[in-house]
Amino acid sequence: MSVIRSVVTGTGSYLPEKILTNSDLEKTVDTSDEWIIERTGIKRRHIAAEDEVTSDLAVKAATRALESARMDAVDIDLIVVATSTADQTFPSTATTVQRKLGITKGAAFDVQAVCSGFVYALTTADNFIKAGQAKNVLVIGAEIFSRILDWEDRTTCVLFGDGAGAVVLTAQEGSGENTDQGMLASRIHSDGRYNELLYVDGGVSSTGTIGHLRMKGREVFRHAVVNLASVVGEVFRHAVVNLASVVGEVLEDCDMTSSDVDWIVPHQANKRILDGTARKLKVDPEKVVVTVQDHANTSAASIPLALDVAVKDGRIGKGDILILEAMGGGFTWGACLLRW
Repeated sequence: MSVIRSVVTGTGSYLPEKILTNSDLEKTVDTSDEWIIERTGIKRRHIAAEDEVTSDLAVKAATRALESARMDAVDIDLIVVATSTADQTFPSTATTVQRKLGITKGAAFDVQAVCSGFVYALTTADNFIKAGQAKNVLVIGAEIFSRILDWEDRTTCVLFGDGAGAVVLTAQEGSGENTDQGMLASRIHSDGRYNELLYVDGGVSSTGTIGHLRMKGREVFRHAVVNLASVVGEVFRHAVVNLASVVGEVLEDCDMTSSDVDWIVPHQANKRILDGTARKLKVDPEKVVVTVQDHANTSAASIPLALDVAVKDGRIGKGDILILEAMGGGFTWGACLLRW
């Protein structure tokens, strides 16, 4: 029986020009290049210019994805933007992207699931395509996390960067078997009990301010100086367990095992989390696309950024089985399995 599949027909990404290295951070906070690399794998991150907003980054990534797909903006009938750093409280960043691209038809909306945002957005777009409500969808992850960081907090400011990535999803007919090209399975989850581990201490209805990103372990040390590894320890534990579990779910949905996977394109939060998840899944670390050293954690933008890198350098080829997976504040987590 034939089914409708969502096939990635184009990828694109954009990184702001300004690069902030670990050595640059050494001049402003009590940290070191060696300390950051040892605990996170991060060497540098990109920072948006003062006159850049999230929709600017999104449009540049989207334009490149459209070029890759050999498609015009007018062919798009749905835009889904994953972001936690919207241009405005409202309207959505997606409608601003729609306007800047010159699109006047279809629909556009934002999805907010922090670092899991792109997986949530991709799952949402896939469901619209399978329901026959969209044929060509722009799915974008875009963030300017530098605007919500406390640049005096060394436990968080060293971890994040700015950027955007995008894919074009196109409806194509498939057989319904796991040999089809395109999205084969996706699963998303959340558990709101862990809000206090990773959050922003501001909001429209709570403080009336933007706030700053905060991250802490379940047990807070009483010492004045807290080691970064201790701060992220609880988040790390949950990430490895949850990510391995949800990847297992999508593999089971497609009657596959980890040995069938050609590439894992994960959320780029921390090299230790990437390594830990690969070990738990018994996947060769060489099959994991890693860009965290150059981009840091770009939240919802990290998966499409990493995907575009691996597509452009030729690692990912037609027929490859990919798993995209992420975990973010909330907690939220999810995975998508697709054949390239």
